[in-house]
Amino acid sequence: MARPRSFDEKQVLQDAREQFWNRGYSATSMDDLMSATGLGKGSLYGAFGDKRQLFLRTLDDYRNEQLDSVRQILTGPGSGLERLGRLLDSAADGYANDAYRRGCFLANSTSELHGQELEVVFRARATYQEIQDLLAACAKEAQREGDLATDADPQEVSNLLLAVMQGIEFLAKTDMDASALVQIGRSALLSLPRP
Repeated sequence: MARPRSFDEKQVLQDAREQFWNRGYSATSMDDLMSATGLGKGSLYGAFGDKRQLFLRTLDDYRNEQLDSVRQILTGPGSGLERLGRLLDSAADGYANDAYRRGCFLANSTSELHGQELEVVFRARATYQEIQDLLAACAKEAQREGDLATDADPQEVSNLLLAVMQGIEFLAKTDMDASALVQIGRSALLSLPRP
């Protein structure tokens, strides 16, 4: 009979994610992960598999959290245009308020591993596609509400806003002022075609 786990799996995954996020996948060793989580190698392997499997699990948890957050904002209260603005403000505030300005764990991991780890690229593409779909649906609502031009292509709007969010993330890493990051998102929203 297997022994019950004597650790908090959610906390271990959070600690491992922080290690990967701070150092990157390649620079993180199993010793680093053991130190960060307080678990021995056997416990880590037994619970999560090897380093790659643990990393992918932390990445999947992060992706799910981010998608849930985007979904909540884009399907929440307010007009479609207000929700698009709220998402851009939230992205700027989130990146600016990270003391280390680390950016997005998924984007960082994809940049690091895009030529080596197709599973990371597939996960990133699927995540960004879902965000684009949510943005496009919100843009369609803004059109129905009369806030965006009816001849605007919701997919093009979603592509633009995703690119703006990614740009905000990168610029936050350069220590750009938080108010400037917010203004970038607001300017992008103002540039959308109106009726």
